[in-house]
Amino acid sequence: MSNPLGNGAIVETSDEKIIVLQRSNNVGESPGHYVFPGGHSEPQEVGILAHQNDEKDVAGLTERISDEMFDGIIREVVEETGVPASSLTEPILIGVSRRETNVRPAAFFYMRCNIDSSAITELYARAQDGYESTKLYAVSLKDLRDMSQRLPGCHLGGFALYELMRNASESS
Repeated sequence: MSNPLGNGAIVETSDEKIIVLQRSNNVGESPGHYVFPGGHSEPQEVGILAHQNDEKDVAGLTERISDEMFDGIIREVVEETGVPASSLTEPILIGVSRRETNVRPAAFFYMRCNIDSSAITELYARAQDGYESTKLYAVSLKDLRDMSQRLPGCHLGGFALYELMRNASESS
């Protein structure tokens, strides 16, 4: 059986806070937990409507899937936080983490937002998919470390990937 590839974004605000959402208690996965914005790419976005084995243009399909991974994470951030796509940098893939319970993989991305945390909090009130979460937090790296025990496994892995990226950039 195949697993869908999830996605998550570590988004830094212009005032160097990190966006974290608290999941609603009414969702099926990780209710009440802290998570990074994300979800999963949609196969129909690349023209896949069912299992197909007659694809002639494999290279074209591969390119569309790759593009959807990067476009999809931007879409998820916009839908879940309310920030405009134009305020986000291009996403940088920082790695893949797996969930502990069902071992589904999730690709984690890093991006910056040119809006400060107080303005993002206001935008969140109008987020399209705001029902999936009950609150948006803009936290310091220290506060995120303190919250990390309430991150589901794959998001904890995403946080570890983010810290590895930060440490590597500080070392160079």
